[in-house]
Amino acid sequence: MRFAEHLSAHITPEWRKQYIQYEVMKEMLYDAQEQAPSLEDTVASIVDRYFTKFDETFFQFCDKELTKINTFYSEKLAEAIRKYANLKSELDASRQLQTTHGLRRRKHIQGILKRDQDYKVAVSHTRKIHDLKLAFSEFYLSLILLQNYQTLNFTGFRKILKKHDKLIITESGAEWRQGHVEAAVFYTSKDVERLIGETETCFTTELEGGNRQKAMKRLRVPPLGDQQNPWTTFRVGLFSGVFLVLVVVAVMTAFFTNHESSWKPALRMYRGSFLVILCLFLLGINTYGWRSSGVNHVLIFELDPRNHLSHQQLLEVAGGFSVLWGISVLCYLFSDYIYIPVFASPLALVGFIVLYVINPFRILHHKARFWLLKLLWRIATAPFHYVGFADFWLADQLNSLTMVLLDFEYMVCFYAFEVDWLAKTGNDGVCIHTHPSLAIRAFVACLPAWFRFAQCLRRYRDTRHRFPHLVNAGKYSTSFFVVALSAINGHYKVDHGEDAIQSNPFFYLWVVAAFISTCYTLTWDIKMDWGLLDKNAGENRFLREEVVYAYKGYYYFAMVEDLILRFAWTLTVTVGESGFLHNELLKTILASLEVFRRFVWNFFRLENEHLNNCGQFRAVRDISVAPIDASDQDLLITMMDEEDGVTNRHKGDKRKWGTRKKKDTTLNLERVEEEQEEM
Repeated sequence: MRFAEHLSAHITPEWRKQYIQYEVMKEMLYDAQEQAPSLEDTVASIVDRYFTKFDETFFQFCDKELTKINTFYSEKLAEAIRKYANLKSELDASRQLQTTHGLRRRKHIQGILKRDQDYKVAVSHTRKIHDLKLAFSEFYLSLILLQNYQTLNFTGFRKILKKHDKLIITESGAEWRQGHVEAAVFYTSKDVERLIGETETCFTTELEGGNRQKAMKRLRVPPLGDQQNPWTTFRVGLFSGVFLVLVVVAVMTAFFTNHESSWKPALRMYRGSFLVILCLFLLGINTYGWRSSGVNHVLIFELDPRNHLSHQQLLEVAGGFSVLWGISVLCYLFSDYIYIPVFASPLALVGFIVLYVINPFRILHHKARFWLLKLLWRIATAPFHYVGFADFWLADQLNSLTMVLLDFEYMVCFYAFEVDWLAKTGNDGVCIHTHPSLAIRAFVACLPAWFRFAQCLRRYRDTRHRFPHLVNAGKYSTSFFVVALSAINGHYKVDHGEDAIQSNPFFYLWVVAAFISTCYTLTWDIKMDWGLLDKNAGENRFLREEVVYAYKGYYYFAMVEDLILRFAWTLTVTVGESGFLHNELLKTILASLEVFRRFVWNFFRLENEHLNNCGQFRAVRDISVAPIDASDQDLLITMMDEEDGVTNRHKGDKRKWGTRKKKDTTLNLERVEEEQEEM
């Protein structure tokens, strides 16, 4: 591998501009060699003067690069030293708390434990230790990145100066390297190595009880270049091929089996799972694109850099589910021949997917699944939690998967009120074309927009910035009007018939509301989420000053694609209302296009966030180590002053404390000890 490729593959993306400009310097050398006067046409003294003048320019550029690298390295080193001092201070405070807590525990074992206060302090300490371990692991990663920064830049200078001497046939490059690069701070400094050693020792002795193997397992840094697993690649290819065969067989089978009376319920139930699988598959492609282009999605989503799903693993999961989806569809089509109820197959498929996600055992990507469940819980309770990037990014994905929620609601209703296990028909209408069902579906359709609306309000509460948070909340509030008017339009059709469009004022109000909402969201996509249409874009016309992806055409395509697919709902007014295509088929096509639109949106949304991180040179997660609660510290001191280590405020209350068994104390201690062992 050429060094230029090695450098591009191993740099820290957020520090990209702070590395040696190896390619630029190499171009300078090649241009100088090509433009040099030939010895056949001129005298040697003119050639010497030409290369002497070039060397002056070249070494000035080298000196500028060296100054840049030294400055950045010194700043990062000073930042690392301050961070390490803060972590040591937090660790000392935690150790003091642990010592005090241990003395108190030995005292209260002989008496009655004041249960609530003791458990609160113990859990607080456990969380403190957990946060410290995370903070130390992220700090260790930052040191490895800084050490890698030293190595790559020195190697870059060594190689480019060696190339300089080889092309120009001189030794001035080697002399410049010895006099400047090898004397530079970023090369001579051993502070990073010292900090790495101290961090390993401190983490091992203080946080892992002297177990170096366990400590290094937590601190270890994965290879800076992602390693691909050939077996995972094989399974992705296998699943993709099997899925394509199953789709071809299913399409052919559909022409030779009769499911005329049950295809609409089946379509609604299979559509939701298909959209989820499609979204997961496209997310795998997103991840590959981000990694290939240097967009640090691991940092942006604040994932564990030592343990997270790669694009291969995402594609593998999507491929596995797609095969199950195809098998389930074939079971539905051949239900008469394999003697199973026609509607058992879609229920089994969805049930399997749900069980996979909520499976509590530490198998099948346990950490990734519970990271997802945690985010979903935070989204559902949005107003009560701090909102991070991953929270509102996933909520945005849900806004593109509204059809999945509606199909899931339909499935619940269908199996509760409509399904006939012994027949091939479903009583279509109870869950779709009644006033109660329309109201419920409108509520479900509003949920994704409500989640983002609540998140925007929470972010305004935390930051007090009216722009962009309140303006963004206004964008999502327009969805409420669109859904409400659509539901009222549906009620009007139930009462007056499908053909009463001309006399239905709510239909026209819905069209107007949808148009306003679409213009609002389209503008926000391009201007705010992607940061495009920047007036200071310079040569990147209509884009922004800095872009990550290789071809500008990607950005222009994305803007046009977003415009077209944002207005794709107009097909429901033209094609849908005219009856040219069945409404359910049209919804399936539009829902799939919306998932694709979100797939394209993801590329440029994360690119914009990545550029914000680059502006702050932020390359690792900021792990907040909450200080010791003053009330907990006061409580510990008070407990230590007591004769039995605790204060029993309910001595006279026999009903609450007098008859409490000693096993409550033991159970409480066991819970705390188990949590500490897990850390």
